[in-house]
Amino acid sequence: MAKLVTIFGGSGFVGRQVARLMAKEGWRVRIAVRRPDEALFTRTYGAVGQVVPVMCNIRDENSVRAALTGADAAINCVNILNAQGKSTFKTVFETGADNIARLSAEMGVARLVHISGLGIDPESDSTYIASKSRGEAAVLAARPDAVVLRPSVIFGADDNFYNRFAGMSRMGPVMPIVGGNTRMQPVFVGDVARAAVMGATGTAAPGIYELGGPEILTTRQIVGQVLSAVHRRRAVVNLPFPIARLASAAMGVAQAVTGGLFTSPLSRDQLALLRKDNVVTPGARGFADLGIVPTAAGSVLDDYLVCFRPSGQYDSIKRSAKNLREH
Repeated sequence: MAKLVTIFGGSGFVGRQVARLMAKEGWRVRIAVRRPDEALFTRTYGAVGQVVPVMCNIRDENSVRAALTGADAAINCVNILNAQGKSTFKTVFETGADNIARLSAEMGVARLVHISGLGIDPESDSTYIASKSRGEAAVLAARPDAVVLRPSVIFGADDNFYNRFAGMSRMGPVMPIVGGNTRMQPVFVGDVARAAVMGATGTAAPGIYELGGPEILTTRQIVGQVLSAVHRRRAVVNLPFPIARLASAAMGVAQAVTGGLFTSPLSRDQLALLRKDNVVTPGARGFADLGIVPTAAGSVLDDYLVCFRPSGQYDSIKRSAKNLREH
């Protein structure tokens, strides 16, 4: 019988890419998510019955235990950007990660892959990073043989980064940004998924891998890439952090007063993230050690940001027609 992998958060942005590749490798895939009825689309990633969504709450040990039963490998792809109800950074990144790692060891699951993030620092001003740091430490304490992936900001269709800037480009002639000089190393979701699959199948040696794309870019340069891809010209204004903090606080109040009807586009935690560079540490193990050549953002942005162009998918056709008229 084919081997079984349990992918926690397997219907999410990164998880579904991992699930597709694991199914292609011939594995049976168990998608462990809170709402399996919303993950039914993952069943199309393999043959009939090869990919199966199941209900799992990673905060609950019994739920995790059930999801891991019979698994040969486990991959933790669970991520949240904002706290929602009982799903807080602490319960998801710390309690959940600890449950998965500890129980996988107890149940004899051969391999564990944990997706963390660059800039790990338990004392970080960002509660997101601090919680991820403590969660990663818990994983390594329970599973020193785990493969831990630390990607920089991840891009790809449905990402929450390039798509956000592309959406902002529609709002007017001026684009305000924060942390314009902060450096990042955007990494393609498909490359992160390939690294996760290598960890689950035993192709990658245990340890920590820092994953960054082939380019180190400032936030301003990334916005420039977006504007080029969506065929728009905008005045990009870099807001000083003190002004951004005041704006974020005001929007946070508005979000609280409206009961969440208005959602702040920039939280205090996200501001803390934008204060520090997010690049691979010199000498760290990474894609080169995995034999993966990382994908540059510029090679795929046009594929999924086309909907943000003034005329969407027809924008290039209209431009060509205009050039013909002019000549």
